[in-house]
Amino acid sequence: MGKSTDEFIPVNLAVLTVSDRHDASSDTSGDYLRAAASEAGHRVVDHAIVGEDRYRIRAIVSRWIASTDVQVVVVNGGTGFNVKNSTPEALQPLFDREIAGFGELFRMFSYEDIGGSTLQSRAVAGMANGTLIFAVPGSTRACESAWTRIIAEQIDARTAPCNFVSHLKKL
Repeated sequence: MGKSTDEFIPVNLAVLTVSDRHDASSDTSGDYLRAAASEAGHRVVDHAIVGEDRYRIRAIVSRWIASTDVQVVVVNGGTGFNVKNSTPEALQPLFDREIAGFGELFRMFSYEDIGGSTLQSRAVAGMANGTLIFAVPGSTRACESAWTRIIAEQIDARTAPCNFVSHLKKL
């Protein structure tokens, strides 16, 4: 990892778990993402768990996009190929710009872990109103891979040659 700036700039982050099976007592993926963000020095300002309903997903993420204090949203779950999985369909209409390379890079890393089954991953990312949004599979292992191999670097102002921090809404 190269250096873009010497200064760490914490970002305000929200985590959304999309699941019909998990609640606060069993949300290991959401727990992991919140802990990883905090350990990295970022501020987790909100989190929620919502069922597999594209309109409820969209409503929560829309609120965070419109807020003045959420700069990054990480959604876990609902990105598979099952007919109930609708996270990409919920989020893509909200994007001002899609970050196509995120899904491609995530699937490349995922291939190392699960082989060709990564074809069924519909991980996506985009920007909306200065809010960076990542959607990753709901397994804790997938969240760890996405965080450690992509997201952590891209929300760290010290990452060169580029990162997304300068594109985020100002607090």
